[in-house]
Amino acid sequence: MPGVTTLPVSGDALSGRFAGTGEVVVLALAWSAEEPWRVGEIAMFPPAGTSEVLGRGEGEPGQARTRFARQRPGTFDPGPPLAGAGLSRRQLVLTSQDHGVVVESVGRCELRVNGVRCERATLHPGDTLYLRRQLLLVCVRRAALIAKGRYLPSASWGEFGEPDAYGILGESPVTWHLREQLAFVAKSATHALLLGASGTGKELAARAIHALSGRASKPFVARNAATLPAGLMDAELFGSARNYPNAGMPERPGLVGQADGGTLFLDELAELPPEQQAHILRVLDTGGEYQRLGEATTRRSDFRLVGATNRDPSALKEDLRARLASIVELTPLASRREDIPLLARHLLLRAAAQSPDVASRFVGRDAAGRAYGRFAPGLIEHALRHEWTANTRQLDAVLWKAMSESPGDEIGPPSEWATVSLRAGASAASSPRSPSEPSADDIRAALDSVGGSVGKAARILGLSSRFALYRLMKKHAVSDKE
Repeated sequence: MPGVTTLPVSGDALSGRFAGTGEVVVLALAWSAEEPWRVGEIAMFPPAGTSEVLGRGEGEPGQARTRFARQRPGTFDPGPPLAGAGLSRRQLVLTSQDHGVVVESVGRCELRVNGVRCERATLHPGDTLYLRRQLLLVCVRRAALIAKGRYLPSASWGEFGEPDAYGILGESPVTWHLREQLAFVAKSATHALLLGASGTGKELAARAIHALSGRASKPFVARNAATLPAGLMDAELFGSARNYPNAGMPERPGLVGQADGGTLFLDELAELPPEQQAHILRVLDTGGEYQRLGEATTRRSDFRLVGATNRDPSALKEDLRARLASIVELTPLASRREDIPLLARHLLLRAAAQSPDVASRFVGRDAAGRAYGRFAPGLIEHALRHEWTANTRQLDAVLWKAMSESPGDEIGPPSEWATVSLRAGASAASSPRSPSEPSADDIRAALDSVGGSVGKAARILGLSSRFALYRLMKKHAVSDKE
């Protein structure tokens, strides 16, 4: 019988089924009203042209059903059937294609694709599917398999959807590949370079390399290289003797000395001018041999250098770049959008640990004691389609802004997203919105995305006030209680 329910759960058997496919289109669960702990699970589809049904419960005997599963290295573990009283048993018919999924609404729950109400649409990677007040899914293209790793110990994985033992969070294949890269670099003796845009977690990755290495029990010393004063470069790196350069000056070990036996992490390494980068070369060449200012004898530090930059590696001196033999590129959120809901939950729980008010208003617990965030689906949907120039750091700032503006106990989209439309790229069979006046469907979508708040919905729709929205609601017979 075709369908996700028939997929083998072992990684080896799964690789046989998808041999040669490389990447596939999947639907990732991004928000659920009744099962928030399942966020991050995916539905993977059989060969193109095959149809199956998404809905509540087991369905009819012999019916091919869409099942969501937890995919991790070497495993693909289907979860239970979807719950949710608002879902029909036959809610959607999904037909897989080579580059997308055709979705047809056959149940009672309203379907929206990229914010557009529709009955039928073709989902492509990056599109969002929202079943009103029940489920939010995002379509992504990703590797069909997450290969078993050689270097990352499975004991460090942590629970599904939670940070691993080294603080790295995500269930996408690119995140698991990053973990394996970091573990491989950790086992080597080479100096390393981390490449990644702002907010991609370069220091977190450097700490993971340190923790996974044989240096884990020794110091991890971190410094932003851009803050090293040009005239004091050698003093900062290598230290100085007591009474140097003036009587009474204390002995300074320097960053290299402090990192003896451990790891020295220099962030923003490419911000150093070439002449300052040259100061680092000799200590990397001579097995850690260096000399403190004011001392005639040489010292030796057994340290590993992990540099990081958000610039092109060509900004580094060629001879310095050659000494950083292990290179790891950190991926932006745009390359792992299915991880964004998990990151949002983690950042919210971290905020809750700092603020009792955040914990009491925006964090709930299910019957099993699992914590979840009270996110409006509109917030997560916008986040999935947002361009995150500063990645996780920017997501954290947006969440704080959204919390500060949310009047109730649910986090809605922040005011800065008020004029952002989800329609870009939508392939739904639906008429475009009038530039002069929101339609009834637009009003319902805006209200739904912010939990019924008329004031916030008015901002999303670009209206002058909530009273303008009330007038339109009356005109279109739309109730805020729907």
